[in-house]
Amino acid sequence: MSPPSEVRPADSRRIERPHPALQLPVSVRAKLSRLFVHIARTNLFHELSSLLQAPRSDNPDMTGDSSWLCRDQLDRERMLDMEVRLRPIRAAAFGALALGLLASGPWLGFWTLIPLAIAGAAFRVVDRLMPRADRPEYLMFAAWVASEVIIAFSTAITGGPTVPTVAWLALPVATLGHRFRLGGIVAGVLVALALLFAVELLVDPGAVADDPPLLVAPAALIISVGIFSIAGMRSDVQHRRQAFTDSLTGCLNRAALATRLEELAQQSAVLQRPIGVIACDIDHFKAVNDEFGHAAGDAVLVDVAYLLRKCVRAFDSVYRTGGEEFLVVLPGASLDRSLQVADAIRFVVSGATHGPGRSVTMSFGVFASEPETPFNPELALAEADALLYAAKRHGRNRIESRAPTPVAA
Repeated sequence: MSPPSEVRPADSRRIERPHPALQLPVSVRAKLSRLFVHIARTNLFHELSSLLQAPRSDNPDMTGDSSWLCRDQLDRERMLDMEVRLRPIRAAAFGALALGLLASGPWLGFWTLIPLAIAGAAFRVVDRLMPRADRPEYLMFAAWVASEVIIAFSTAITGGPTVPTVAWLALPVATLGHRFRLGGIVAGVLVALALLFAVELLVDPGAVADDPPLLVAPAALIISVGIFSIAGMRSDVQHRRQAFTDSLTGCLNRAALATRLEELAQQSAVLQRPIGVIACDIDHFKAVNDEFGHAAGDAVLVDVAYLLRKCVRAFDSVYRTGGEEFLVVLPGASLDRSLQVADAIRFVVSGATHGPGRSVTMSFGVFASEPETPFNPELALAEADALLYAAKRHGRNRIESRAPTPVAA
């Protein structure tokens, strides 16, 4: 005779009890409760909110070419500079990931190397397209999102939440602070979290239900890496703004120029595209200072710098190289295009009133490298400078270039 089976009420339900490790003593729970009340009464939340607020640009005039990824020209310069610096680091990281996938090939499959190669190819394509883009930050963010999508796709088809490589979604997040401001970091973290939830909850929701840390742990990792990126970004932006910005006009200074020219020399060797350089100088600026005073002269410099930035693309750069001297760098611009930009600046500046209500003119020296010739920064600056002084000698308010016939006023 078989033993009687256990009889349960029809409406009985299995009661899930918390794991004993999660049952805290009453005294500990009371202390935690008091701690949370203390935090709520202090200004910790205020400090956290101030950390998450992006600092405003010190110069409103620099925000004309702003986007949600790059607030001003200095942010864009920072992104381009860091992209050059990250390129060899990214190659080394891809190599380390490739070795990891090779070692895991017998379990995950060697095909996982293909998505990694696709991600590397995507970044190479973006590196070639950025010199031609008015908003290169969008291209870079698109490549970043593509790398996250590739990681998520590879993780999904190899097992989803149970595969250790799901934590790799946090790797691209570590680079956000080196490229973008707060908006880019927050957007990147949200993208990574959305992909993480999609991979885990759509592929194997049962595994996540049985073992929630499979989702909680990588999500906490992604958020933590994003928070650390904010601190690094803030420090880098502050030091760059102090080191690379002219305090009067908000233009980039000579230190930023040296860094940018080195980047362009490296890019031109690979991309073989021309680079235009325009040397600009305000005519008879000393007379403005003598007649109206140095405060009025400073106001003229600020107005002219603003017009210079309004006449160029977001990818172009304007530098203050001396008292009343400026330099415009035009990546990807031929000599004809550089002459058009210089003439537009000359027309706008001469047609406006500045500072104390005085009109001024500018002289220009324009140089552009040949597409097939590597860009030589020393030669370009020397050539543009010599052409500028030629424009001064020939009557001012004019443009000189290597073209046979100079563009006259």
